[in-house]
Amino acid sequence: MNRSRFGDLEVIARGPTDGPGRGTPLLFVHGAYTAAWCWDEHFLPYFAGLGYNCYAVSLSGHGGSRKTGYLDGFSLADYVNDVAEAVQNLPAPPVLIGHSMGGMVVQKYLEGADAPAAVLLCSVPPQGLMGSALGLMMSKPGLLNDLNRILGGGQPHPESLREALFHQPIDADILLRYYHRCQPESHRAIWDMTLFNLPHTARMNRPPLLVVGAEHDHLIPPAQVRMTGVTYDVDPVILPGMGHGVMLEAGWRLAADTIADWLADTLP
Repeated sequence: MNRSRFGDLEVIARGPTDGPGRGTPLLFVHGAYTAAWCWDEHFLPYFAGLGYNCYAVSLSGHGGSRKTGYLDGFSLADYVNDVAEAVQNLPAPPVLIGHSMGGMVVQKYLEGADAPAAVLLCSVPPQGLMGSALGLMMSKPGLLNDLNRILGGGQPHPESLREALFHQPIDADILLRYYHRCQPESHRAIWDMTLFNLPHTARMNRPPLLVVGAEHDHLIPPAQVRMTGVTYDVDPVILPGMGHGVMLEAGWRLAADTIADWLADTLP
């Protein structure tokens, strides 16, 4: 693993150990309440082992990236600019892989730029977060309250993290480690994804696109993943037996293999 910086942005980089690797790098964009570290648990080593040069960026206000002013000052547009800054520092245009909020960032990035391919993984749909919030209000009101508590910098119970991210069993010590690495999120960015800065789909570049969801995702349930697929005229893949945090689940290989197989068929 190589921890480096692109200006004020924290980047975790991994590459193949037996050669220069494939010509098209992969850039991973994390979701809300986390940072680049979530990709390095499993996905970065896995894809580097397949010959890809892999990079995960921590968006502004997250992880070790720039923290100028208050977290709530960062907008969705700032996160898009972070991705653009990271892309400019890579040796070639990357495949963009965005999880949850990161998927929304990727969609907004594609309004003004192109990519060889993109993956939306349990992504906020182009219609925004309102549907997700209403669904949680009806089905998981306690979880919604705890997510709002994290948003404001509070400390929810670790069991809320388990409920939000995981369907498969997870060891208590691993859950606690993830819990301590989570962080608040920008209210401004959340509101942008809910109402104020949704993707203009007619303006977007349309590279080859993979849309992936999880069967037991409480935050972005399969119905919303299918809505994303309809919007972009793509048949989504719904991963069985998994929750929202697919890159951290015990069965993470299912998600990684799904992406890897698609990349093998899609990239030159």
